[in-house]
Amino acid sequence: MAGPRVLAANVVRAVPRIGARSHVMTASATTSLWRPSAQAGRGRLSWTRAHRHCLRVASYSSSAGGAASSPPPPSTPLNSSRPATIEVNGKTYTTDEWYNVPQTVLALTGRKLHLQKDHPVAITRQIIESKFSTATYKRYNEFDPVVSTIENFDSLGFPPDHVGRARSDTYYINETTLLRTHTSAHEAELFRASASDGYLISADVYRRDEVDRSHYPVFHQMEGARVWDRTKVPNGDVVAAIYADLAKLPTHDVKVEDPNPPHHPERNPLQSEHHSPEEAEAIAAHLKRSLELMVVEIFTRAKQAAARQDPNYVDEPLRVRWVEAYFPFTSPSWELEVYYQGDWLEVLGCGVSKQELFINADQPQQLGWAFGIGLERIAMLLFQIPDIRLFWSKDERFLSQFTGVQDNLDKLKRFVPFSKYPACWKDVSFWLRSTSAAGGNTAVANVHDFHENDLMEVVREVAGDVVEDVQLKDQFTHPKTGRKSMCYRINYRSLEKTLTNEEANDFHERVRQGLVEKLGVELR
Repeated sequence: MAGPRVLAANVVRAVPRIGARSHVMTASATTSLWRPSAQAGRGRLSWTRAHRHCLRVASYSSSAGGAASSPPPPSTPLNSSRPATIEVNGKTYTTDEWYNVPQTVLALTGRKLHLQKDHPVAITRQIIESKFSTATYKRYNEFDPVVSTIENFDSLGFPPDHVGRARSDTYYINETTLLRTHTSAHEAELFRASASDGYLISADVYRRDEVDRSHYPVFHQMEGARVWDRTKVPNGDVVAAIYADLAKLPTHDVKVEDPNPPHHPERNPLQSEHHSPEEAEAIAAHLKRSLELMVVEIFTRAKQAAARQDPNYVDEPLRVRWVEAYFPFTSPSWELEVYYQGDWLEVLGCGVSKQELFINADQPQQLGWAFGIGLERIAMLLFQIPDIRLFWSKDERFLSQFTGVQDNLDKLKRFVPFSKYPACWKDVSFWLRSTSAAGGNTAVANVHDFHENDLMEVVREVAGDVVEDVQLKDQFTHPKTGRKSMCYRINYRSLEKTLTNEEANDFHERVRQGLVEKLGVELR
């Protein structure tokens, strides 16, 4: 199914929000890797990284598993061009008018940081996997990133008009093929195969998104599930079987706050047509203990790393709590939060799996739970990595700091910045196209409107990782013409060297021209 500021004051202040991106398992109006909690995500729909296109509460669609449904045909930015075919990991795909994947993103499809030896993302994956027995949870770390719209949306109940299907948020190869936006794209396949009582998936996922130190168009997620089969447990007593499995799990001594009832008819409903209250409560108990053990492991290792490097480090007793949440694939649902430096911080999303998922996978006799977590957000926590661009760096000054950790996790230590190059910011102001509704022409309904992610994509394509962040500084609507003007500030800061003003000016001029050519704006 498909991102905490812990132990890293410098990371926390630099990246002030939390969330973990996934169409399916979390998502909110602001896309941010670090976000204080306070149950701010009631409208989010995916497990891990909060994403702008999911600020809505979508109902589960009964058509899941049927023919792919598509939103209205896309409008294409001005002067765009596309190749007839593209290759991803050795496979060739034909493009059509839906194609919107920049070459910079295609170039990353083979990196697979979650499998790169001694990479922080791979280390984080290994730590999480260590808390789930291989006897129960089968690992899936090699799924191809290209999936169908059926796998990514329809099999999970996304309605045809769901905003997550929009080209402004998702990278399409053609109308029915895309780069997965969450690991949940493989859930129906695994439920149908029923090859094990549990699974863990880790994978690279792709989103069109804003540009800042906590967002990148490629990131990594892990999701897991645990399943019981009514026909295979002793005497058909699934409640007893679940509690027997719970008794086999280790215990911990961390304070856990869980003030809400196991389910609530309005806030966090039971799937009463499929589960008895006792069944749902047993599943929830096993789910919560399993994930508490995982989070305790992560935070314990983070604290140990801090203590090894900081002689003045003061340990804080770990506190965690469960809060009610909403996800379209689970009910009841929860988020797990950790208290640190005065804030409750969301770590993951989870819940009792919607029974429709099992029914549509031809396994109606099964039931269980699922969770999702963002690997970058946890890696930033563990290693105090302040900028998500660093994960994609091939600089040995970065990579060498983690050598040997996967062979000996006791060597885990926090990232030590090797330099801090100065920023160089530039503003760009422009009028939106007057022929679009966004530009002020309310009589035109379906002309390609300006979307902020379009601007972000142009900036990424031109300047790549030289850009640290892009922020809207001002917008203005002309009182007579109704035309809209936007002003964005682009912060150029290389991770590898000091940019000269001339170099920044060159990047900026190319960005300006790219906005004109691809979005049809009028520079001011």
